[in-house]
Amino acid sequence: MTFSIVARDAATGDLGIAVASKFLAVGAVVPHARAGVGAVATQALANVRYGADGLALLAAGKSAADALNELTQADEGRDHRQAGVVDGAGGSATYTGSGCITWAGGRTAAGVAAQGNLLAGPSVVDALIETFLASTAAFPERLLAGLKAADEQGGDRRGRESAALLVVREGGGYGGGSDRWIDLRVDDHLDPMREVARLLDLNHLYLDRPAATDLLPIDENLANELRQRLTAVGYAPDKLDKANSLAEIVERSGLSRTGEARDLPSNWDAAWTGALDEWMSIENLEERAAARGWIDPRVLEFMREKSPA
Repeated sequence: MTFSIVARDAATGDLGIAVASKFLAVGAVVPHARAGVGAVATQALANVRYGADGLALLAAGKSAADALNELTQADEGRDHRQAGVVDGAGGSATYTGSGCITWAGGRTAAGVAAQGNLLAGPSVVDALIETFLASTAAFPERLLAGLKAADEQGGDRRGRESAALLVVREGGGYGGGSDRWIDLRVDDHLDPMREVARLLDLNHLYLDRPAATDLLPIDENLANELRQRLTAVGYAPDKLDKANSLAEIVERSGLSRTGEARDLPSNWDAAWTGALDEWMSIENLEERAAARGWIDPRVLEFMREKSPA
């Protein structure tokens, strides 16, 4: 009833799962992951305990293969289960019970497990894993590329309904307080994979943190442009309600800024820095906050789209 890919990014250590199904809210059932530990997809007649129990086994030092074997051997319903597991070292394993509805099966390679049941045919899983392995895109996009290729081979033979993408990394969640870097779910949609891809673009915009090397210095020319655009959308310093500043609340809550502060140009001061911070906070761009005297180019691009010069 579902096809999924579970993988570890060898370059970063990120762990992720992409899944699609003709089933409501598949993201609430199938994907489970913990940064540095591993990832588990549990499906078919899903035993959701495989998620928490599988991660506990991996955290205790079990390999993906040993953890999956222990899960299935202890489960009287194993003939109707399907699962894929990748451990924190990149070991992978997949399992398809003998009672899963055809076509059902899975494949593994280093750092990846792909599996599905009630599929159009074996080419679905082949496309899923081979596209992922061949892709040179960033890790989340590689997962979605595999999912899309599988869907193009017929996917779940009942049709489409939901899809999900979960990617974990240490401190990757909002504000650095969790490992859930990407946790996107499309619960009921005519084209759920396209919708997940759209949401992934938004996730990168709002929740990714810039690299310090990507930041742009606010020089006099850029300061003039920022002042004009902030004024045009009502965020000049003299227009702000300083008693109800969202930016100040975010700052007091432990906002993490990228980069090291630099000297400001003559036409850019603390008041305009505060105005930019307030606009960014209102637009939910606080994860892209830069040190004084810098701006994230994605923030500048967003501002140019939102406000007239």
